[in-house]
Amino acid sequence: MQRIWVIVGFLFAVGLLSAAVWSYGYRQAVSQLSEKAEADLELAADRLSTQMQVYQELAVLMANHPTLRGIETPQHRQDAEKVLLDVADKTAAVNMMYLDLNGQILASAQPVAQRSMAGHPAFERALQGAMGSARGVQPLSGARIYTYAAPTFGPEGQVEGALMVVADVQDVEQTWRGSTEAIFFVDTDGVVFISNRSDLLFWHRAGGQPGLMPPDDQAVEFASSWVGGYELWTLNWGRYLPRHALHHTLDLPVIGMTAEVLVDVAPARRLAGLQAATVAAICLAFGALLFLATERRRTLAEANTVLESRVAKRTRDLTVANSALRREVAERQEAEAALKQAQADLVQAGKLSALGQMSAGISHELNQPLMAIRQFADNGTAFMTRGQGEKAGENLGRISEMASRMARIIKNLRAFARNESEPAGRVDLVHILNTAVELTEARMREEGASLDWDPPANPVYVWGGEVRLVQVFVNLINNALDAMEDRSRRQVTIALSGQTRLRVSVRDTGPGIADPDRVFEPFYTTKSVGSSDGMGLGLSISYGLVQSFGGDIRGSNTADGAEFTVELDPFEKEDAA
Repeated sequence: MQRIWVIVGFLFAVGLLSAAVWSYGYRQAVSQLSEKAEADLELAADRLSTQMQVYQELAVLMANHPTLRGIETPQHRQDAEKVLLDVADKTAAVNMMYLDLNGQILASAQPVAQRSMAGHPAFERALQGAMGSARGVQPLSGARIYTYAAPTFGPEGQVEGALMVVADVQDVEQTWRGSTEAIFFVDTDGVVFISNRSDLLFWHRAGGQPGLMPPDDQAVEFASSWVGGYELWTLNWGRYLPRHALHHTLDLPVIGMTAEVLVDVAPARRLAGLQAATVAAICLAFGALLFLATERRRTLAEANTVLESRVAKRTRDLTVANSALRREVAERQEAEAALKQAQADLVQAGKLSALGQMSAGISHELNQPLMAIRQFADNGTAFMTRGQGEKAGENLGRISEMASRMARIIKNLRAFARNESEPAGRVDLVHILNTAVELTEARMREEGASLDWDPPANPVYVWGGEVRLVQVFVNLINNALDAMEDRSRRQVTIALSGQTRLRVSVRDTGPGIADPDRVFEPFYTTKSVGSSDGMGLGLSISYGLVQSFGGDIRGSNTADGAEFTVELDPFEKEDAA
């Protein structure tokens, strides 16, 4: 029972809150509509005043036209009527008339039924020397017209007559008729004389009361109320007028009218209703969630006890499993570290193996410059003894060249033999290939092998490590020399090509590859058993080094030997970033 009263009280509170939100939202929306209504009303009033002012200024400007003076003869009258007709056609005026002091029409742009305008309010005002204006309805056509009368003055400043301009109100309405809001202008008699809703024309306001009455004084539905300082009308005056409207007025003393506007408040009511419904929905959803949470709290409290016991048991199991997992991770880390060290040792062993194969040629490359240096030194001493300093200088220059050559060979050997620990980066592939050629040049010369290698003039940068790439190409050149031991024609060809990926091919004239699919497997070799030339790890090491740089290496047979192709990615700034 208590739970039911709580629910009823909550629903009542939600209803009160929704009503308050609706009222506040409706007032705010009506306030915004009021600002828009005032702007629309001022804009429509400015349009009407500006358009009517055109005819007012036309009457003033044409009042003293030379053609209108001294209209005594029929010829003068025809000339005046021609001028008035031309001006009326250009300004869309209904008619233009020139009157004498007695109100007789002396000249007019269009024919008129009556020849005298005596007693016309606008004319009577013009006789007093001021601008006169009046509105009315033409008897025959029923058109609504607005009339301006400007006095004409003689040489001594006396009034001699008046120029009357008649404007059709319907033509003025065409520029703003059909706008969204209902706008109408009420004259001093309380009659709707101008409107963008033709249904309201000639409706009138009785006794200064709010609202309007139709011309036949038939009773219509109407009610007026105030919301937040704004006047609201409730009416049923046709399908082109809102059912509930915000009413605003604006006095226009210049033309003797009051501008009024009716703005539909249905959007404000819908917005306020949407806001109230949103608040109610949020409150109801929150209440429902709160109710469900309260109901579930008891159930969860009961389940919590069972869950805690299960969690404690599971925690003990996870603690045991976690300890075992940590031991396994530590063992795997130790094994990974040992594997990395073994791989590094294997790479270094490959380097030393290549150095062992090249040792005889390198010794010859170093011994030959040493012997030449000794000979040039003896020659230089002899030339110095004889006083031939120029020839002695030539020998010293030869000694310097030989020393530079030996330094370059030793530098390449030291770089090749060291363990490279720097990360991969930008390296010059042309320099790497030239270094590999220089390291194996002695062996190729000793074994009578020729080299076909035309290095590019400019550097070619790739992604990799300098020492490790040198080792790859040294291994490939040494393997090519090993394969051509029993061949009469021994030639190593190195070619560099490619754009998206750079390709370096090392080709020999040996017997080819017996099993291309297994050539990169560890310990796979085609050399004789017991040979000291290697254990079949060179290509496997090269394969791992190239793969570590994101490249690829493959072997294939050609028409006269074997070919190994190394593909590497070109170095770009985006890759470095």
